[in-house]
Amino acid sequence: MPSPRTLPSRLLLLSTWLLAAPAMAASDLHEELLHRVQAFLYEQAEADEVVIEVSPPSAHLPRCEHPEPFLPRSGAPAVGRVSVGVRCGAGGHQVRYLQAQIGVIASYPVAAVDLAPGSVLTEAHLELRHGNLAELPRQAVRDATELIGQQARRSIRAGSPLQAQFFQARAVVERGQAVVVEAGGSSFRVTREGEALEPGALGESIRVRFGQREIIRARVIGNGRLAIDI
Repeated sequence: MPSPRTLPSRLLLLSTWLLAAPAMAASDLHEELLHRVQAFLYEQAEADEVVIEVSPPSAHLPRCEHPEPFLPRSGAPAVGRVSVGVRCGAGGHQVRYLQAQIGVIASYPVAAVDLAPGSVLTEAHLELRHGNLAELPRQAVRDATELIGQQARRSIRAGSPLQAQFFQARAVVERGQAVVVEAGGSSFRVTREGEALEPGALGESIRVRFGQREIIRARVIGNGRLAIDI
């Protein structure tokens, strides 16, 4: 069988029901149900190359008239192992569930080199690979654009899929750094010098100390600059 990457058609369906006993195929039981479930999952996958394997229902179940598939977990990504609900009959009062395995063949970013903790991610650190997204960690990202400029929280080996929790916004204020805190309104602006008590990225609120005892929270607005909204 050709691999999904070389298959000329848009969709590859590998269904266990096609490999079931000849008696089941001859009886034509559940054929409409399985076709409807496959078509529904293909639409949910939103990809050109999809591998779908649907486990057939029990042969002892009655035929599902007018099947209407749905995903019990609305909004969940249609990839990997999923449970598919099917409403049967007039009004959809009868509901049964099938198990399916969905593989989406697409490109995804990986680390092109080893990244040490604290490394700032750049485009040069990325490369694209093509494969089955169902085999990736659930938190793996498809688009690394939002991670560019962030710092690695941990070591990341070359070839590893990227996950958002592995990165954090780059700190522009360091702990112990002398900072300028701005405060102002529509007609005035004042500044004070203080000491950052913790690191902070753009937009984060951190603690700043003035003198020996006065401590406030201020929002990071730039390198060594914070602001208090009044």
